Amino acid sequence: MKAGIVGLPNVGKSSLFNCFSNAKAQSANFPFCTIEPNIGTVNVPDRRINVLESIVKPEKVIPACIEIVDIAGLVRGASKGEGLGNQFLSNIRETDAIIHVLRCFDNERIIHVDGTVDPVRDKEIIDIELQMKDLDSINKRIDKIKRQAQTGEDTAKKELNVLEKIIKSLERGESVRNIKLSEEEWESYLEPLKLITAKPVLYVCNVDEKSAIRGNDYVDKIVESTKNENSLVLVLAVALEADINELRTYEERKIFLDDIGLKEPGINKLIRNTYKLLGLENFFTAGKKEVRSWTIKTGTAAPKAAGIIHSDFEKGFIKAEVIAYSDFVNCNGEQNAREAGKLRIEGKNYTVKDGDIIHFRFNV
Repeated sequence: MKAGIVGLPNVGKSSLFNCFSNAKAQSANFPFCTIEPNIGTVNVPDRRINVLESIVKPEKVIPACIEIVDIAGLVRGASKGEGLGNQFLSNIRETDAIIHVLRCFDNERIIHVDGTVDPVRDKEIIDIELQMKDLDSINKRIDKIKRQAQTGEDTAKKELNVLEKIIKSLERGESVRNIKLSEEEWESYLEPLKLITAKPVLYVCNVDEKSAIRGNDYVDKIVESTKNENSLVLVLAVALEADINELRTYEERKIFLDDIGLKEPGINKLIRNTYKLLGLENFFTAGKKEVRSWTIKTGTAAPKAAGIIHSDFEKGFIKAEVIAYSDFVNCNGEQNAREAGKLRIEGKNYTVKDGDIIHFRFNV
């Protein structure tokens, strides 16, 4: 899974990316510091895998991870090619979710591309450019199917009706993710287009240190402006997160966090919220060779989850031996869980639950 960091130039995108990843993106006090997208892989914070490690004592541990892409700053006119906009918008199209960074702090030493701090205006600038790009994509698709629809082809007529409905919404300034469509309409007509405003969005309000816990007036305005959207809002002091990221030991970080009144680094909340935004959860495999976290969509059936490990597991699926995480921990491992009757045999119709420890049986 891949999430793209977007926003106007110089709002803290690359600094945020550096908090995510050991791959240090260039960050500086001038617009368009980032030209090519920086890509990094980050582990998903999940204390459960550490607990499993302490019980199983495996040779190695492999946590779940997501890919983060630092995409160059967008400006007004990006959909028309301003500021290398077409290139940057293409980068966003390839992501699964959008992390939209908004500047919500005052600092005369840090340049704002529009001269003043106004996160609601900044959000609207990006929204309009993404919507304009989607309008362009839909109009190109309509040009291809219009003749088929005019000749009476039912599939083309249905698609044309859906696309024209979306165009009207986009022209009203409404992003695609907020439009009510059936599951069939989404899968058949929208997913192939990879529309940018159909992607889920997490708004990150980049605040100063004193606003890290309770936010500020800028944050309140963003919360109000997004209340009817299908999105999430998170308050994060990116400069503070960068300081936390420089501390190498758990003890140093805990002291630092205690001093400023935080329970954990905000970046951990951001990663978990990105997971939530994507509708993801984890199941585990646990043995002496490795304890591993596997990422699936919420509601995934057992055979499909098995296929995440290997396609043969899905093709030849027989059954899943399942232990709930709480039972595995309370029984201090698989053997005790078996003896206590906590291991269940599940078939093809079983929906995997977040935290399940699973051993798949298959035959091909």
